[in-house]
Amino acid sequence: MKSGKDFFFEDVSWEIRQQILMYDSARLMSDKERAVYFGLPRGCRIREGAKIISPENLTIGENCWIGENAMLDASGGLSIGSNTSIGLNTLVWTHDSHQLNIQGMNTPENKDKIKRKATKIGSNCFIGGPSVIMPGIIIGDNCVIAPMSVVYENLLDGTVYRPYRDMHRSLAKRDIQIKSLLARIEALEKQVL
Repeated sequence: MKSGKDFFFEDVSWEIRQQILMYDSARLMSDKERAVYFGLPRGCRIREGAKIISPENLTIGENCWIGENAMLDASGGLSIGSNTSIGLNTLVWTHDSHQLNIQGMNTPENKDKIKRKATKIGSNCFIGGPSVIMPGIIIGDNCVIAPMSVVYENLLDGTVYRPYRDMHRSLAKRDIQIKSLLARIEALEKQVL
């Protein structure tokens, strides 16, 4: 059996170890205590398991709520307005490494080649979880994003974004149109025969 020291790599920075310890000890805190511990503004709350990548690049307003296991990637710059709720298991991204992966180059020495784009979420927004906000997206103020959404486009102030619900309604409408057309074809076939 290996000793504990055999599992730790010497090249892992103290900053990484400190972050690991912070998240581990934060599990024992209340939402408000955890927010203060992570340096979030007045009135913010952050649930268990939520994580902020590169917190030094995060700008967040007051009275925000971050749900369980949400992942806020601020490595490319992340701005969140006041009074915004980020649902549980929601992923907010500011970086993209897929090109490095398909080129076989996603290695520690190429981390500076990762594409980073600032992402902005306005004030008074509700993002139902689980959802995904892609890198570089700008979400205006007073927006509602339905659960299970993937946001690939910028959203204007006051947008209610629910792509799956709208898609299902659109498909249901097409089903009705197809049934109507089939009935007309059947009627026409009877006239010809």
